[in-house]
Amino acid sequence: MPAARVEYIAPWWVVWLHSVPRLGLRLQPVDSTFSPNDESYQESLLFLGLVAAVCLGLNLLFLVAYLVCVCCCRRDDAVQTKQRHSCCVTWTAVVAGLVCCAAVGVGFYGNSETNDGVYQLVYSLDDANHTFSGIDALVSGTTQKMKVDLEQHLARLSEIFAARGDYMQTLKFVQQMADNIVVQLSGLPVWREATTELTELSDQTAYVEYYRWLSYLLLFILDLVICLIACLGLAKRSKCLLVSMLCCGVLSLFLSWASLAADAAAAVGTSDFCAAPDTFVLNVTQGHISTEVTRYYLYCSQRGSSPFQQTLTVFQRSLTTMQIQVSGLLQFAVSLFPTAEKDLLGVQLLLNSSESSLHQLTAMLDCRGLHKDYLDALAGICYDGLEGLLYLGLFSLLAAFAFSTMICAGPQAWKHFTTRNRDYDDIDDEDPFNPQARRIAAHNPPRGQLRSFCSYSSGLGSQTSLQPPAQTISNAPVSEYMNQAMLFGGNPRYENVPLIGRGSPPPTYSPSMRATYLSVADEHLRHYGNEFPA
Repeated sequence: MPAARVEYIAPWWVVWLHSVPRLGLRLQPVDSTFSPNDESYQESLLFLGLVAAVCLGLNLLFLVAYLVCVCCCRRDDAVQTKQRHSCCVTWTAVVAGLVCCAAVGVGFYGNSETNDGVYQLVYSLDDANHTFSGIDALVSGTTQKMKVDLEQHLARLSEIFAARGDYMQTLKFVQQMADNIVVQLSGLPVWREATTELTELSDQTAYVEYYRWLSYLLLFILDLVICLIACLGLAKRSKCLLVSMLCCGVLSLFLSWASLAADAAAAVGTSDFCAAPDTFVLNVTQGHISTEVTRYYLYCSQRGSSPFQQTLTVFQRSLTTMQIQVSGLLQFAVSLFPTAEKDLLGVQLLLNSSESSLHQLTAMLDCRGLHKDYLDALAGICYDGLEGLLYLGLFSLLAAFAFSTMICAGPQAWKHFTTRNRDYDDIDDEDPFNPQARRIAAHNPPRGQLRSFCSYSSGLGSQTSLQPPAQTISNAPVSEYMNQAMLFGGNPRYENVPLIGRGSPPPTYSPSMRATYLSVADEHLRHYGNEFPA
């Protein structure tokens, strides 16, 4: 293989990935030469996916062990410990969310790069396919002109010039030149099979790439939604959102490791192709296209000669000779045979169009156009496409780390929510200054005694000696209580719980507590006024 070609240089990530050892399912070494139809090579790529599956298993095993330890270990319920665990859970969730957002950003970039590279490959394949189709069309069109159209004109001219032997000799010479052109064109390679294969490859590549790009886009959206659910669950202290986040996090964990397996296999296989693309192309085209033609388009060396040079040269000389002969007939024979002018002009027009086809065919057979398409395809798949796959692999690792961290923080957040709810449950529901108790009392007023509000019993008597509430609750005692409080302590005291009937100094109330106390007392007076007649 010539070393003079420097247009394509494999990037460093191709060399790095190509140096990764290849192992089969039985752990035997496998050659790293790109051969997708080889069973052992397919097993080596499958082995990379199995490595990712083993990493997923280890990740799940770690999470299960951590969750078991968290559930079995007893934590101190002190206030400082709870505050410390709450802060730890919050910062853990923040870090996991930031890592997830960074992973999604990296994934978006990698997905875009891979998509650009693959579509550059598709466009190059379509352009090369258009060139091959154009070559076949020009060759078939020129052959049709020489075999059918030209022969028809020459047959009519032979009838007209039957009496002139010299003119008949000229017509035979023109026919020989036409046959020579047909023979030369038949020696050109036929690209029909290559065109069919390139069309199928281009369509399949575009189809797979579209759904690959869409799948990753949906995965990015799912990751962002899970982060949003986690934030809402911690902000609202919702166990339902927390459970949803944990379930979706486990699902995303599976998807992240699965995408990493696919990215690793695709990246390593692509690097094997990009390490020696010429070798693979030569092996694929062997038996269909001559090696000389393949090398001509792969390397396009200016010092090398074109394999089509002789064919095109003979084509050009034959056309020139035919045009000279037809011009001579137009100059000398039309005056003697006026009816031959129409056919001679038709032959001349046909030769002019064939010359135009020759120029187009020369341009299409030139190696520069197809070689540029080949280099563009390599740049798309080996630079942008493979680089994007590496970024997608990084996204998968960061996403797996982020969701593993979220899953680890889930039980701690659950315990924190449970402890907080238990602290709220310890509040007396019969406390009149409990906002929840006031709401319940407003919708469902009590029908029994006033024991849920305040007790009138004390060491001085029993409940049977209670006086009607109307005689004990008024605005005056509250003012006296505040005055007595000033006598005892010098400053008015504000207490949260009524101390009526316990033989201690009367309580004092803040203005808001006093208004609340009087409103609730008036409601109870209206309800129990009929049960305790004055």
